[in-house]
Amino acid sequence: MTDLDRMMAQAFGKDVSESAGKADYKAGFAAIIGRPNVGKSTLMNHLIGQKIAITSRKAQTTRNRIKTVYTDDDAQIVFLDTPGINKARNKLGEYMLKTATGTLSDCDVILFIVEPVTYSGAGERQIMEMFDKVNTPVILVINKTDTVDEKGVFEAIEYYKALYDFAEIVPVSALKSRNTGELIKVIKSYMPYGHRFYDEDTVTDQPERQIVAEMIREQALRQLDDEVPHGIAVMIDRMKLREDGGIYDIDATIICEREGHKGIIIGKQGQSLKKIGSAARVSIENMLETKVNLKLWVKVKKDWRDSDVNLKNFGYKEDE
Repeated sequence: MTDLDRMMAQAFGKDVSESAGKADYKAGFAAIIGRPNVGKSTLMNHLIGQKIAITSRKAQTTRNRIKTVYTDDDAQIVFLDTPGINKARNKLGEYMLKTATGTLSDCDVILFIVEPVTYSGAGERQIMEMFDKVNTPVILVINKTDTVDEKGVFEAIEYYKALYDFAEIVPVSALKSRNTGELIKVIKSYMPYGHRFYDEDTVTDQPERQIVAEMIREQALRQLDDEVPHGIAVMIDRMKLREDGGIYDIDATIICEREGHKGIIIGKQGQSLKKIGSAARVSIENMLETKVNLKLWVKVKKDWRDSDVNLKNFGYKEDE
């Protein structure tokens, strides 16, 4: 991890100097990388025991590098969930690719997430080529082992062993919580000794407004046609807790690239937008632990994914 990131992490924590009071305490950073839809965000959410990163079956679900924190009596692991590796088709794609690849040298260990299969596509090959350019140890995590039998898992292990000299290979099922405890133990073995970077109650460094925006985008990903979600972003216009502390008032705008997309997002008599809002409200209320009054609007920003100004306005900032 870079010195700047470590300093920022330490500044964010409330009492990092105590670090559980143990001389053999460990603390470090683990990057999670893989092609889209292999379960990176699902695994990270499971490991920290709380939903922070949004999930869906569609590509480009994760766009930014998301930091989450696992802490116990022995170690603190800061997970860096990265966008799936795909060929960049616009400036947003270039940003996502740069975010993912730039993370590899800024961590203590890399978790390469794959599925239990005996073939690899261009995405996996591109990622493994990146490993040769860094000195970071790589743990191969074979996820979704609940979808195959033991023979299938063994065959996947043998297949990937022949492709790259991984430091460790750990088969898991994030969905079924299989072998995830063993994965934590293995990750800990690659963490350096030192003080923790965040206080023990911290689970992420993401601002609440950003998490709320992502939860709205998650529901849009799940509700809308395949073509539309890649071209949307979410802006939080207002987020305020009422004086009595009982309700959060949240106003948000879903940004799309085409007038035709706007109609799809809103839906007939506003039904599609209502479904997105209702589902998002439940997720946001669970996260904030209070009632939420959520209002959504839809605006068109033509080709915003190729606009440097719009990318920064919508939270995709290379300097972060």
